[in-house]
Amino acid sequence: MSILSVVICIALLVLLTARWNINPFIAFLITAITGGIMLGIPLDKIPDSVEKGMGSVLGSLTAIICLGAMFGKLIADSGAAQKITSVLIKFCGEKYITWALMLTGLFVGIPLFYNVGFVLLVPLVFSVAYQTKLPAVYLGIPLLAALSVTHGFLPPHPAPTALVPQFNADIGLTLIYGFVVGVPTMMIAGPIFSRFLKNIRSEPLATFTPALVADKDLPSTGKSFLIALLPVIMLSVASLLAPLAASNLALKPYIAFIGNPLMVMLIALAVASYSLGVARGHSIGVLMQSFTQALKDISVILLIIAGAGALKQIFVDSGVSDEIAASLKNIPANPLFLGWLIALIIRVSLGSATVAGLTAAGIMAPLVLASPDINPNLMVLAIGAGSLMCSHVNDSGFWMYKEYFNLSLKQTFASWSAMETIVGTLGLIGVLLLDIVV
Repeated sequence: MSILSVVICIALLVLLTARWNINPFIAFLITAITGGIMLGIPLDKIPDSVEKGMGSVLGSLTAIICLGAMFGKLIADSGAAQKITSVLIKFCGEKYITWALMLTGLFVGIPLFYNVGFVLLVPLVFSVAYQTKLPAVYLGIPLLAALSVTHGFLPPHPAPTALVPQFNADIGLTLIYGFVVGVPTMMIAGPIFSRFLKNIRSEPLATFTPALVADKDLPSTGKSFLIALLPVIMLSVASLLAPLAASNLALKPYIAFIGNPLMVMLIALAVASYSLGVARGHSIGVLMQSFTQALKDISVILLIIAGAGALKQIFVDSGVSDEIAASLKNIPANPLFLGWLIALIIRVSLGSATVAGLTAAGIMAPLVLASPDINPNLMVLAIGAGSLMCSHVNDSGFWMYKEYFNLSLKQTFASWSAMETIVGTLGLIGVLLLDIVV
């Protein structure tokens, strides 16, 4: 009955948003409350679950998304994105620009949490789209495919990093295997798959539609790249200094403070505001007006993410994720496939890739630890691949992509959901092939 209730909830959410055009935030709340009633959560506890879900997901994302939106707006308005784009196009040529964007997503995605990388790099995609007149979806999917691969397969991202100790895996080998599986996966799900998406037209958010600046008024190449990549540089330095922090407890709080994504975005915004704004003759008032507009345009995205968090929490508090996992535990199948399948089912039910990965790991850990024939490093990757599958309306990433690129639900399924499914499927195939070799 619980699994049927989850299916009904997902169907209700699709009907509310796609059929009856209900605002997604309201649709999530209606679905979460309905799900809570169907799953037997006491009526007086349902509001608590809804509030907890919204608070938990927004608590870690609100400031980062808002600061990222302001940072991206400044990068776009100042002409820095235009400068970066022109250099990329000149270096790679328009013919290979999707491959350049994929590599950008890979290198930026390694140190950055997915949502941070998304809000930082989407303005660059839109800038390329407006200058080359190429479809934004065609350009964006390669970059987002790379970000998804790093999020699901590669430490130091939350899910793979948390899975490594649960399986007694080796983080170095997991990272190496992750690259072996991940790079071909992102190539196919990114630049190759995006060739079939050129007919999807979209009008991205006006916030990230940069007005073209005369070449003589553009910031320098060095400044443009340095400021745009400053968050990446800061997080990378913090990661490199992590071993030093482990051996020097006096430095640990300072490195942790400077390397926190919130602090990174705040410092980057301050540096960008001076370097690309005040130092080039723009007043603080003009900058603040630009930032206010950026916040207005991403407010709907924050509400949708909050709604997705509410529904996820209803499922977690009801215990349905544990019930789904337990029902799949004894299926006779390759353990790597089974780990992938459990993560897939929970991902489809709950929406969160991280929650799906961690829940599947808890189910599979006893089996992995008791069976020396199961490669623990590959199990991390198999579960990571399953946790990326079939992103749909209960996934906050689905809605971020839809709203940023200003697409219909049908277009979002045909591009984003298909890309995520390709990543998850090819990830499993890569893991099973690697299992034969290693």
